[in-house]
Amino acid sequence: MVFEEELLVLLNARYPIIYILTIEEDRLEYTIRNSIINKSYSSLYVWDFVQGYKLNPIKKEFAKRNPLEALEFIEKLNSRTPSIFILKDFKRFLKDLTVSRKLRNILQLLKVQPKTIIIIDSEVQIPNELKDHITILKFNLPTPVEIDNELARLSRSLVLKGRFKKRMIEKIIQACQGLSLEKIRRILGKAIVIYNKMDHNVIPLILKEKRQVISETELLEFWSVKTSLKDVGGAKNLKFWLNQRNEIFSERAVNYGLVAPRGLLLIGSEGTGKSLLAKAIAYEWKLPLLRLDIGRLFAGVVGESESRTREMIRITESLSPCVLWIDEMDKTFADSEMSLDGGTTLRVLGTLATWLAEKKVPVFVIATANDLHLLPLEIVRKGRFDEIFHLNIPNREDRELIFEIHLRRFRPETWQTYDTKKLSKASNKFSGAEIEQTIIEAMYAAFTENREFNTNDILLAVRKTVPMTRIDPLRAEVVEGWSSSGRLRMA
Repeated sequence: MVFEEELLVLLNARYPIIYILTIEEDRLEYTIRNSIINKSYSSLYVWDFVQGYKLNPIKKEFAKRNPLEALEFIEKLNSRTPSIFILKDFKRFLKDLTVSRKLRNILQLLKVQPKTIIIIDSEVQIPNELKDHITILKFNLPTPVEIDNELARLSRSLVLKGRFKKRMIEKIIQACQGLSLEKIRRILGKAIVIYNKMDHNVIPLILKEKRQVISETELLEFWSVKTSLKDVGGAKNLKFWLNQRNEIFSERAVNYGLVAPRGLLLIGSEGTGKSLLAKAIAYEWKLPLLRLDIGRLFAGVVGESESRTREMIRITESLSPCVLWIDEMDKTFADSEMSLDGGTTLRVLGTLATWLAEKKVPVFVIATANDLHLLPLEIVRKGRFDEIFHLNIPNREDRELIFEIHLRRFRPETWQTYDTKKLSKASNKFSGAEIEQTIIEAMYAAFTENREFNTNDILLAVRKTVPMTRIDPLRAEVVEGWSSSGRLRMA
């Protein structure tokens, strides 16, 4: 049910007080006015703390800076036709005993008179004594249809260079999702001033605005990425899986009836490229990458951790479509640790697991873990992720490719002079991160001697390096056994 339909149902059912969550007061007010046009609601009164009641049937400002007087106006107004009273800035006054008591007294009146109070705010703060009498409704950010309408309005009102290409419009609409209509107008207006047209240049401006939204919260980090799948060695099966879903959030995919993917759980030892893949996926799909450090969800105050988890989910969904990267889940949600904090971790896990299974918004979750055995069943159970991939220690062919990738980065002009086959053969059981580090060690050694580093320098660094597979061979065997046993899909 769309918002307008749900609102009308509540109004017609004579719900006395409706609490609407939104950061877009003007857009919500416009939507409410449009929803009740040609309906039986003839009067709409709007109050805010500074101006009181304004632009309403009484044609004057009233009850300025006085929430109690605002409620008394509702109580005393004698109207036989259904009336709606929108109260802004009212959340902070609900804790006041006088206001709370007055509101409860008015409730008896609202049962017999055709009046509905609508409280607008960006957060919910309802005293316990009022919870049974208030219905919460969420006013979501602009839909793709609304964003498309705004683009159409701009194209009609402004003379722009070139025409809107359908595919470009689709990409702009997708990028704009998660922003308020006012922010969308500002970004598009800025793009028109700079470029005098709507093309691919608009996308970076939109992502910059989304980065600003993230910077205002302590829960998530916005990562700028330039890593592509070409920068990742190996993982052929995973790359094939991703390429099949390259346009999964497009309008064409939706029209085809495809279900948007939930995400991936990447399992593998340190240095096998899990984090690199998270960055590459966001880059390839041209989606913003949000990183969640789960430790940031936990707070000392009882109940606040669960609240912070819900806030993280709200922010993530508001910025969809996006990629959410949850790093090293096993370190937080280890079964042995969750019974030691009074159940807080278990409740956070429950909230997160439920969202992973039930989310409808286009948020692609990439979770990483080093040890599968430490993860609780709530996470690895089918339905949380589309697939669980295991990133093994690279084989000889993959190691050669990884050496080539890093040498191209460090020496783009001369990388072909290095013997990657020889390096690959010498670095058996090395992870991708360990391979990169051997090149860096070789560069330091040559730099100290004021010369260019060569293949022999890297080979020397390889011989000096003890890979993790040799430090903890038993664990390495267990990890490798996950894929060979068929429990996990090989990346």
